[in-house]
Amino acid sequence: MSIAENLKNIKNQIAEACKNSGRDTDSCSLVAVSKTKPANQILEAISAGQIDFGENYIQEASLKISEIETFKNAVRWHFIGTLQSNKVAQVAGRFALIHSVDRLSLAQTIAKESLKKNCVQDILMQINVGDESSKSGVNLARAPELFSQILEQKNLRICGLMCLPPLVEDFNEQRSYFRNLKEFMNKAREKLSHSQSLDFKILSMGTTHDFVAAIHEGATHVRIGTAIFGARDQ
Repeated sequence: MSIAENLKNIKNQIAEACKNSGRDTDSCSLVAVSKTKPANQILEAISAGQIDFGENYIQEASLKISEIETFKNAVRWHFIGTLQSNKVAQVAGRFALIHSVDRLSLAQTIAKESLKKNCVQDILMQINVGDESSKSGVNLARAPELFSQILEQKNLRICGLMCLPPLVEDFNEQRSYFRNLKEFMNKAREKLSHSQSLDFKILSMGTTHDFVAAIHEGATHVRIGTAIFGARDQ
């Protein structure tokens, strides 16, 4: 199938999952993960009405963003990969949302760079819900402390949470990891002022493999690549 057909199919599945979980059918946004995919495929997706795109690697993303610059008003770029501090200058102020803030030093570096650029950077805190050594993210035990520290940073707006749980097949087990993230979000919201609470509403969770389970547990954004663009290019 074409990219446009894949997008239509995925959006229908997202709407169906929302309906089945008692939510509005348009209450979950699709972030098309375009890492390793060429600009022409992203342009196909844009032509089919896709707005949000997720990238993992800043050097690759920068080239594609430049190629697609004439469409920039219609595109929102999400940085979803592990972010090294020495790459922050290339990301802050350029991406609508950074999903992968998992340590205080990174938050501080983003805050400093955002101050230089006179902007407020929207971020998500990444939580390692499965406490896997192979994955980034702060574990749930340390998450409350990091959350409080991030709130103290200037020029950052914490808009929610992100996770990439263990790869499991059982639907209920998938849901349990996403439920843990949602429960932490509810507890974290108690620390926020009214205005901060209005911004803190994003749950970025769920990929091609498990997005239906994520939607049942409240995902507001799902990150899907393979089901749209095909197998990842190396």
